[in-house]
Amino acid sequence: MYGKKSSKLDDECPICGGKIWKGQKVLIEGAKIRVCQNCAIHGKKISPRKKATYNKIAFQTPLKKSKSFPKYRSKELLEPSLELVPEFAKSIRNARTAENLTQEEFAKKLNEKPSLMRRVESGFKPTIDLAQKIEKTFNIKLLRKVDDVEVNTKNYMKKSKGTSLGDIAFIKKKK
Repeated sequence: MYGKKSSKLDDECPICGGKIWKGQKVLIEGAKIRVCQNCAIHGKKISPRKKATYNKIAFQTPLKKSKSFPKYRSKELLEPSLELVPEFAKSIRNARTAENLTQEEFAKKLNEKPSLMRRVESGFKPTIDLAQKIEKTFNIKLLRKVDDVEVNTKNYMKKSKGTSLGDIAFIKKKK
C-alpha cells in the first residue's frame, strides 16, 4: 500500500477520494494539490509551468556577410599576367619521356593525381600554380608574361572629334 503507485490513473483525489483520471493542479487554501476534474472548481487552477525556452535567435545560423573587397591584394594583381605557351602539353610530355617516367611516376613526383596529369598531357589547361610546379620540377618553360596588347584606336574613335571619356571607357572594356 505504501509502495510506488502503478500509474497516474490510480491516484485518488485528496478532496473527494475518487480516482483522478485527468487531474488538475489547483491552489486550495494555500496548498498546491492535484485533484479530479469535479473538485478542480473549488480551487484556483494553476497553469502548468512552461519549460525554459531558449532564445531562438541564439540558435539561428549567423547572417551571411555581404561580399566586400579583400583587405589584401591577390597574387594575380601583384604578379604580371601569365599565360600558357601554345604547345604546353607537348612540352610536358617531352619532359616526362626525357626522364623515362610513366604518367603515374610523373604525377607522384609532382604530388598530384595521375588522372590530372593525363588530362594535362592531353591538352587540358593546368592552373598557373600547377604549371609553375611543373616548371620548377622539370626545368621547362610553360608560362610566359602577357604584354598589353595595343588597341587600334582608329576603329573605335570618332573621326570628326577628339577622344572623349566614353571612347576611353569603351576601349578599356574591349581589353
